[in-house]
Amino acid sequence: MNDIEFVAGVSEALAAEYRNAKRYVSDVPTQSLLHVRSFAHRLTALLAEPTAVVFDSPNLYDRIEQLNRLRLIDVRITRSLHRLRTDGNRGAHPEKYHLDQVQLQQLARKAIRDLLKLVELVYPLLRQGSAPEYQFDEYDELSGRDLCFRAVMEDDSEAQYLLGMSFKSQALMARQQEQAITDAETLPRQQQAQHYLAKAAYWFAQAAAQQPRALFEHGVALLHGYSGKPDLLAGQQLIRQAAEVGVVDAMALLGYFYLVGSGDIAADLVLAERYLTAAAEQEHVEAMANLGVLRYQQGNLTAAFQHIRQAAQSGYPHAQYHLSLLLARGEGCQVDPAASEQWLAEAAEQGQLDAMLARAQHMLNQEQAFGSDMSQAENYLRQVIRYGHSVPAMIELAIALTDGSLARIDVVEAAAWLKLAKKRGNAQEQQVIEPLWQSLVQQIERVLTVSKDPEEQRSLQRAKELLTD
Repeated sequence: MNDIEFVAGVSEALAAEYRNAKRYVSDVPTQSLLHVRSFAHRLTALLAEPTAVVFDSPNLYDRIEQLNRLRLIDVRITRSLHRLRTDGNRGAHPEKYHLDQVQLQQLARKAIRDLLKLVELVYPLLRQGSAPEYQFDEYDELSGRDLCFRAVMEDDSEAQYLLGMSFKSQALMARQQEQAITDAETLPRQQQAQHYLAKAAYWFAQAAAQQPRALFEHGVALLHGYSGKPDLLAGQQLIRQAAEVGVVDAMALLGYFYLVGSGDIAADLVLAERYLTAAAEQEHVEAMANLGVLRYQQGNLTAAFQHIRQAAQSGYPHAQYHLSLLLARGEGCQVDPAASEQWLAEAAEQGQLDAMLARAQHMLNQEQAFGSDMSQAENYLRQVIRYGHSVPAMIELAIALTDGSLARIDVVEAAAWLKLAKKRGNAQEQQVIEPLWQSLVQQIERVLTVSKDPEEQRSLQRAKELLTD
């Protein structure tokens, strides 16, 4: 018995999701992770069947927690389901988690193994017997070639769509790397994102007539100019068409357009609510979060809190960050500093840049900060600088490198970050930078007058040169 047959022994529907998840691990890992999440959703339905449980919510987080509350699943199964849910969410938005293609493939492979372990745990619940032994068949390294063959030679619209998604995910991750700051330098040399985007746009256009999801992606490609000049109106028209035939991502994006107004789409809160609600009911986490924004704008803070909490519990890091803010301010809820910091930490761990900066500041500047870790604080600051080009993070890191907070002092690197902050900072930030600049210059001058160490003198002289306009 191989691994697919083992899963099929529990459910053919689960085996179909597993087969697709395994099939796309190497070539379209984002799609693989989405199938992992669908697997977890289907499994909750199977676990509910024996006792005819009616779920209170379509949201996967809520379904898992309801099964746990009813003691239909134990702690190990609960945690395993949540792990698959989280990995699936990362597959939906890999660029928000700063994952490259190799990391996505590693995550997808880990998720496959976790999925099989979960099936071993639930097998006795669903089949009233011990899980049989099985052999794991290695991944099919020819699946990528098969995908290309189907797309090109057979004009298979699903394969064309999946090729487009593969190129799009590679483009978004490449763009993030291209725009990242490394150390105190400016931008990396490689510029591959536009090349990948043009390929993605081509395949989406080929599949659009047959695949509603490709129609949506074709609209996004036109909207952002993947292969040329952006065409806002044509892109929004295709997104609207995709939304009307039930594409969840399209409904979520169209709802956002109606929320803020965009192009020829005027702000309309009634239509925004309609599309965002439809998408949120199908577990689109950004739609849940944007429903929270809509309620917040309407002054209904209680409803705003509920929607944002739901998105946060579903693993969406931006919602986790905003939930932290609501809990800190007591907006739509009771003030809860401990819960606020916990959600802030959760968002930071998932790569939300605002949360990472706030957590780093808390760890560096508050003696009793939750989960204080100076090495983590430094790592967060460097990530925020790298991916967010954040001047406040540059300032924080420069201070930490000179005051000993990081268990070492490096005036050369501190001077380099302060110089870059001064170059990029706005008027308000310059008011913070200037006294720090002067203080560091004075500190260097004082130490130079007493230092007898040649290596230290060279470092101080280099820092002084960096701070010389």
